[in-house]
Amino acid sequence: MKKFTLIAAAMLSASVATMSVAADLVVGVSWSNFQEERWKTDEAAIVAALEAAGASYISADAQSSSAKQLSDIESLIAGGANALIILAQDASAMGPAVSAASDEGIPVIAYDRLIEDSRAYYLTFDNVEVGRMQARAVLAAQPSGNYVMIKGSPTDPNADFLRGGQQEILQAAIDAGTIKIVAEAYTDGWLPANAQRNMEQILTAQDNKVDAVVASNDGTAGGVVAALTAQGMEGIPVSGQDGDHAALNRVALGTQTVSVWKDARALGKAAGEIAAALAAGTANADVDGAVSWTSPSGTTMSATFLAPVPVTVDNLNDVIDAGWIAKDKLCAGATVAACN
Repeated sequence: MKKFTLIAAAMLSASVATMSVAADLVVGVSWSNFQEERWKTDEAAIVAALEAAGASYISADAQSSSAKQLSDIESLIAGGANALIILAQDASAMGPAVSAASDEGIPVIAYDRLIEDSRAYYLTFDNVEVGRMQARAVLAAQPSGNYVMIKGSPTDPNADFLRGGQQEILQAAIDAGTIKIVAEAYTDGWLPANAQRNMEQILTAQDNKVDAVVASNDGTAGGVVAALTAQGMEGIPVSGQDGDHAALNRVALGTQTVSVWKDARALGKAAGEIAAALAAGTANADVDGAVSWTSPSGTTMSATFLAPVPVTVDNLNDVIDAGWIAKDKLCAGATVAACN
């Protein structure tokens, strides 16, 4: 478990002063798998927000193990965490962790992935809308033909939120017979290697008769593009999400159609600020901007949903101008307008 102690060097800013945060608060973060590119960006934003609040940060990496994650959370509680931010490896396995925290009076933020428990605060982007954005972009690029759906992890509720949004957009074309979903598969652990293997098997089964792929994040999209490239099929429409740098370069190169950008800096900042507020005694429902949200199974939770942005070849300048990615990194090997 790595630990950073961050103490603000100045008075609390106006934006966090209303939180009445004590300087000795500790926020623990449990990462499902810190090896993924985007979580390092999230972490930096969380740390900066906690630093501004005068709070300390401790964290642990579950390394894709739900059992280790439960043990990690016990360690974070024992380490003095006054609030927990949990990026769940297996959302359905997190009940004991939430209960353990609740027994100690420690608030929990379900970060980016739903933990279906009324005691947890849900912070994420609008994942159903992410799915809609992915499907819209692929459908605009390829309005007919055979579609493959490469879904996220079966243990992550986001996978089904995304899939539901995708289906909303594709349903009319399916009903009209202009597109046909010929295969779909979950991707264990969201791992690109698993997505690539799934896509390879689908291409073999379909004799390469695939016209578009709706992949649910940039990691799975990377696996899909690798499988397509091996068959000389690179360039057919493929979706993703997260705004991973490699994916944005693929958008510029034309091997990925869209990456729905969820600015991890905004999500991490919100998590740090909300965690500090909750640790200082703010009730879930009283968090600034909180909404009451009912989960698919009927659990009512306090939540914050941030807005995603679809990035295609037409608006690549948005991520450059926002400082999300350097132009030379986005444009490596590409000649599209944004790179000129």
